[in-house]
Amino acid sequence: MDKALLKELRAIVGPDHLRETPGDLAPYSRDATPLFFRQPEAVVFPADTEEVAAVLRLATRHGVPVVPRGAGSNLCAATVALHGGIVLSLTRLDRILELSPSELLARVQPGVTSNALGDAAADEDLLWAPDPGSRSVATVGGMIATCAGGLRGLKYGVTRNYVLGLEAVLPTGEVIRTGGRLSKDVAGYDLTRLLTGSEGTLAVITEATVALRPAPAETGTGVAYFPTLADAGRAVASIIAGGLLPATLEFLDNACIRAVEDFAGLGLRTDAGALLLFGDDGDTGTTQQALARMSDACAASGALDITTAAQIAQAEALLTARRCTLPALSRLGSLTILEDATVPRPRIAEMVERIDSIARQHDVRIATFGHAGDGNLHPTCVLDSPEDKAAVARAEHAFQDIFSAAIELGGTITGEHGVGAAKLPYLAQQLGTAQMSLLRRLKTAFDPAGILNPGKLGS
Repeated sequence: MDKALLKELRAIVGPDHLRETPGDLAPYSRDATPLFFRQPEAVVFPADTEEVAAVLRLATRHGVPVVPRGAGSNLCAATVALHGGIVLSLTRLDRILELSPSELLARVQPGVTSNALGDAAADEDLLWAPDPGSRSVATVGGMIATCAGGLRGLKYGVTRNYVLGLEAVLPTGEVIRTGGRLSKDVAGYDLTRLLTGSEGTLAVITEATVALRPAPAETGTGVAYFPTLADAGRAVASIIAGGLLPATLEFLDNACIRAVEDFAGLGLRTDAGALLLFGDDGDTGTTQQALARMSDACAASGALDITTAAQIAQAEALLTARRCTLPALSRLGSLTILEDATVPRPRIAEMVERIDSIARQHDVRIATFGHAGDGNLHPTCVLDSPEDKAAVARAEHAFQDIFSAAIELGGTITGEHGVGAAKLPYLAQQLGTAQMSLLRRLKTAFDPAGILNPGKLGS
């Protein structure tokens, strides 16, 4: 990028909202994904849709790559500028434009955090249901771009289930509006759904209309310990077969249990092979009935011990066990690689056994936790040092085998983290030649100059 182009960028966003020195660019050279790093040549912070459009028109005219970015909390290197160019940070677009209790919706700019929207909804006795692990910093725009999941996915679905409409800027600078305020709208192709999960490769989201739900009157949480993950899997199957749809159904393997207990001192049973965290929400009285039925299903499936939380503080303590799993595991080494893969729910135990076998085969340490209710697993590899190139290579080969195993078992290489750069090498294995070709044609239709997040998805 030459000085003339930087001058034009400065004129669009203002001198206070352009970063171009190495020290200022360094924080934007990576996201939450380890092992991926590339410093952009400029970072811009537009104030509104018009400035976003002007930046994209300029980039398209000069053939300069643009990478949209929110908080950078994604785990697939979706916001790493692989080809340099411009990082387009949307954090200044952080206003909740409207919250309509009567319509059960909100209009927000992409830089609004999930927690901020959740708090605003709660003030109106409403629920913003998507619940990613990075919810305190994750932006709504980033959640839409990656179709984020989370702990409530089984009962409430993932981000795409709550996106009603979008304002988005195409790489050419054209502004489009898809969908709107309606729960029913089948006019034309569903571009709202297409842009959701497109990881910033097709357009830049500048506003979203999202659905809210009435807040539940009460919530309840419990934890059950099992000798093996297979026993926990049978409990999950029994819970679902019994007509229950829990709001929370999470598991930790023994390695995770030990790491969490060492980290947080929650009083967990470290002799158990698996921990199943279960919970529900709903009307007063019905939640406790659901918890009792879940407890019965766990007992019938061979649970070693079952605890239900009688108070909100106790419930939060139990949820902490799941939410702090990643930081707990991160203490075991200087490099932590968290991945995700999803298999059909009845095959979770089989998949975890495959992961353990693959870890032994490649001589790497992998612990597994995840969403038992929807089959989404998070195998997490902990290495002593990122400088140990041989160990990093063994980990990469192990994950390649894990993704292949997920596909073989009827699953996917990613259930919620996204493809980004980290999983692009494995995408064709799952989708096949015809679908990959279609992705590229779609990419070209939206982005003929190929400037938007190149090296990802359809590039």
